[in-house]
Amino acid sequence: MSLNNLLNQFMGAGATPSGQGQNQAGSGGLGQAVSSISSHIPGGLAGGAAAGGVVALLMGNKSARKFAGKAATYGGAALLGGLAFKAYQNWQTNQPDNAGSATPAQQPVDPASFHQRAISHQAEQGVDPELVLIKAMIAAAKADGHIDADEQQRIFEAIEKTSLSASEKGLVFELLQRDIPIFEVTSGVTGIEMKAEIYLASCLVITPDHPAERAHLDNLAMALQLPAELSRQLEQQASEAFAEAA
Repeated sequence: MSLNNLLNQFMGAGATPSGQGQNQAGSGGLGQAVSSISSHIPGGLAGGAAAGGVVALLMGNKSARKFAGKAATYGGAALLGGLAFKAYQNWQTNQPDNAGSATPAQQPVDPASFHQRAISHQAEQGVDPELVLIKAMIAAAKADGHIDADEQQRIFEAIEKTSLSASEKGLVFELLQRDIPIFEVTSGVTGIEMKAEIYLASCLVITPDHPAERAHLDNLAMALQLPAELSRQLEQQASEAFAEAA
């Protein structure tokens, strides 16, 4: 099973040939955020589900679902890495003399290096980053309780119609059917890059306009030990992505 391919299909990537989505999106926003990373991801943007993918079915608001439809033209990992890198850059800029941050030689300089650092940190811990991101999105989607039994059945039926393999479908079904506690999402996660991608992935699925959603994000940030300003920047990137896709 290719978990990188599963992440891309989970987010609906591959609705258009590689590079086409970036050209349509223009030089700014989502296109700019992911343009330098998609070519570094194994499999590129190949093999997508319906526009918006499984993640669109998890989203509880129309703005997020519109974003998912547009984001389907990018690779899932490229999208998360690109937007998380922008938030990271903004956070670093606001740090007084970059206190407590990585040295210049260690800092990622573009979305590709940012995502690669996220992956390498997890490889050292024996944790699969793509599976962690999928778990994070499903856990976030369940935070406000809008995925009841009927909604879950509708999602299952939609997944059955995707091009996911039997084993990939089985994994998604298993994750949807059980509770995913925050400690399961964050266990073994190291490195600010991966932590940022996990938090951003969660922000892309929900918006903190519901007390349960806000509580989920706050608890996730605490478990990840994210700096408050970085959490705010990640939420801002998600909000801007929604606005651009509207």
